[in-house]
Amino acid sequence: MRIQQFFEHHGVLSNPFAEEDAQTDPVFRDHCIDSTYHPTWDKIYGNPSQPSTSIVFGEKGAGKTAIRLQMARHLAAHNREHSEERVYVVQYDDFNPFLDRFADKLSNRQRRPGRALAEWKLWDHMDAILSLLVTSVTDRLLNEKHPSGPPGNEIAARDVRLLDRHQRRDMLLLAACYDQSSSETFKSRWHRLRRVLRFSVWRSLWDRALGLLVTVAVAALIVRTQNWEWLASPWPYLVAFLGWVPWMARVWRWHWHARAVTRNVRVGNHQTHPLRQVLMRFSTADISGQPLPSSPRTDDRYELLAKMQGILRTLGYTGIVVLVDRVDEPHLINGSVDQMKALLWPMLDNKFLKLPGVGLKLLLPIELTAFVDREKREFYERARLDKQNMVPSLEWTPEALYDVANARILACAEQDRTPSLRDLLAEEISDQRIFEALTSLRVPRHLFKFMYRLCVAHANAHTDDAPVWRISSETFESTLAIYSREQDAVDRGLRAG
Repeated sequence: MRIQQFFEHHGVLSNPFAEEDAQTDPVFRDHCIDSTYHPTWDKIYGNPSQPSTSIVFGEKGAGKTAIRLQMARHLAAHNREHSEERVYVVQYDDFNPFLDRFADKLSNRQRRPGRALAEWKLWDHMDAILSLLVTSVTDRLLNEKHPSGPPGNEIAARDVRLLDRHQRRDMLLLAACYDQSSSETFKSRWHRLRRVLRFSVWRSLWDRALGLLVTVAVAALIVRTQNWEWLASPWPYLVAFLGWVPWMARVWRWHWHARAVTRNVRVGNHQTHPLRQVLMRFSTADISGQPLPSSPRTDDRYELLAKMQGILRTLGYTGIVVLVDRVDEPHLINGSVDQMKALLWPMLDNKFLKLPGVGLKLLLPIELTAFVDREKREFYERARLDKQNMVPSLEWTPEALYDVANARILACAEQDRTPSLRDLLAEEISDQRIFEALTSLRVPRHLFKFMYRLCVAHANAHTDDAPVWRISSETFESTLAIYSREQDAVDRGLRAG
């Protein structure tokens, strides 16, 4: 019999267990995202009006990505309902672009994954988060058709008028250092942002004007006095050169500043020459004493992040939430637990995790808990995991998994029909046996895989002419036994999951 025929008999329009990844799961996205939660959801999500950090460890398939998607959805709804207490969401879940640029700036000897990640520091994380944040805000200020970041981050054009001159300067400085958009050239995008912010830069042209004025004055003097023989002496050229000395001194100064920024923002894609040209558009009065990420340290990054927070507060965002997920997927990590630790451990710093107005939601693989348990006292004093709303294991009870299965079946059901997992299984399969099976499956992904395989096995065991509408105990037990053996081999690393 056809599996669709089996589901249609129970009033289910599509297979509720066909998808395993929340990122691409239409049933979860369209129905369950607002109704199906892990029991620790409240602790992880917290209060958006006062963003806080949460650190969650969970095995593959436990629902970390689902929780990230749910948080993004709920934060967008919070922003719509609380216009005076909005939070700006940063999805820090694609590490590949940052790791690729980071590795490109290392020597050939250091580019091997183990050695490269040993060089990764906290300020690299801060640079990556600032890059995502600044690029997203810049997209919205420029009214890009497809801005980066979640759709709940909205900035109205009229809000730009609320920024004072210093905040406009700060936004342009942040864009110069961190805007990573590739939709147009770096310089043209920065100048377009400058025009949107209505930030005048004419005072930065004084040294060029001086050089041009001295050159024109020397030429005019020669023409007026008709002393053409002066052209054969070095004095006119020396005077004209001296007129350009202030400009050349500033070029030299900002060349080294731009070079330092491009070298120390190791996750960025800027080049020295365009960055130097942009930095020179700030007057000395505007940029003197302003922090730049030109040194390998966190101090400048904290100051720049504080500037970004000030800009967002003026634009109506009282907090920032950073969603960290999929740390095991970058090709430079390739699933290695040691390399995941090298990437993440610099982030576990209490000063960073407890930044006022910033909430980091770290959704991490369960394998990293072994490293946490083996750490020394210095690590715990620095990370203060006891203050970070830590969830040591994203566990699911059989009752919770049963509810998840029923919610998915109901989401795919016809109108006015209320099928359940119990309806699909034969009566001889007791409720106790169902819960025992769910206990062995542990997480939603294993539940979905097992149920899909169980329904396929049942459909293959019967013909269209003689359909059976409930799954027998024999099929249930044999399928569960095979799946459990395979999953045990995956857990022991003997086969791919």
